[in-house]
Amino acid sequence: QVQLVESGGGLVQAGGSLRLSCAASGRIFSINGMGWYRQAPGKQRELVAAISSGGSTNYAFSVKGRFTISRDNAKNTVYLQMNSLKPEDTAVYYCNADRVLSIATMTPTNYWGQGTQVTVSS
Repeated sequence: QVQLVESGGGLVQAGGSLRLSCAASGRIFSINGMGWYRQAPGKQRELVAAISSGGSTNYAFSVKGRFTISRDNAKNTVYLQMNSLKPEDTAVYYCNADRVLSIATMTPTNYWGQGTQVTVSS
């Protein structure tokens, strides 16, 4: 069974920084894309940033220049460095792993983490 475990959320003042981590555990053969999504109260879940297995990145316009996504393929871990945080960044942040091949099934499967709260005060 593959699990994604997130850490690093919390409360920070506007202008501050946080670093989120998401580690995929289990008998994993490979992971294609990894990414971070967020969902604010009353809003739909939206893509924040994504990174391919080869390191190509994609960002939401609202976070470009402030957030940086990276991954450690050897550790099956993805990170999100968030700088210059704004109150509108407040949301639950979810980690996603796309087309994960587990050794048990070798069937491409999409996984989500449980979410971590990020709150930015003004």
